[in-house]
Amino acid sequence: MRAERGPALAWGVLGVLAVGLAWWALTAVGGAGSPMLAALNPLGVPSALASLLATGVLVQDLVTSTLRLLLGMGIAVAVGIPAGVLIGLHPPTRWASALPVQFVRMISPLSWAPVAVALLGVGSAPVVFLVAAAAIWPILLGTAAAVAAIDPRYVAVAHTLGANRREMLRTVLVPSVRPAVLQSIRLALGIAWVVLVPAEMLGVTSGLGYEILNARDRLAYDEMLVVILVIGVLGAAIDLLARLLLTPRRG
Repeated sequence: MRAERGPALAWGVLGVLAVGLAWWALTAVGGAGSPMLAALNPLGVPSALASLLATGVLVQDLVTSTLRLLLGMGIAVAVGIPAGVLIGLHPPTRWASALPVQFVRMISPLSWAPVAVALLGVGSAPVVFLVAAAAIWPILLGTAAAVAAIDPRYVAVAHTLGANRREMLRTVLVPSVRPAVLQSIRLALGIAWVVLVPAEMLGVTSGLGYEILNARDRLAYDEMLVVILVIGVLGAAIDLLARLLLTPRRG
């Protein structure tokens, strides 16, 4: 595996350079007939980034979006894990909830935007709600599946050794479901980040999603491009961090 890291890194850098070159060629050739396309030239990214950093807008939007993401994920974890444990442990609950859960989870989280705004008003609250609504399902379903898949022999052995409920939770349930739950949280985090940006285009006046619309309305397409790139870079960084923190370690 270590021997492959060097070539993998080299090819990764080459891929980024190839995409950047193709992007530059597209804007250079097509920009002659399209002022908007010309404004998306990657050569303008450094100056636009410097401008956004100088005003402090980009940092403020980053902080705002990150806080909304963490709040939404916190709600999803706080609700999804206990609900998943209940569904996994109690077959009647699992059977009764199967169709409602399947129905609701297939509805796009952004479809709830009008309802969220009507109930929670304009501001961060509906954004956090939409993030939580997107993130809860991988966590709930992953937890439920992991709990339901616990080997009954482990439970029988624990009972034989006289384990009470707290000891059963600590020695059987948590170790058995921890890897699956952590992977579910990582998956939910990626989904939450994807939903966060369009959710911030729904009547709020801060955040990375709002900043895209703000730059568009000001015809500052170079700044709009910078925000889009920042969203991509930050999303990749969040996934990498989640992989490092949430991937179970062997041994």
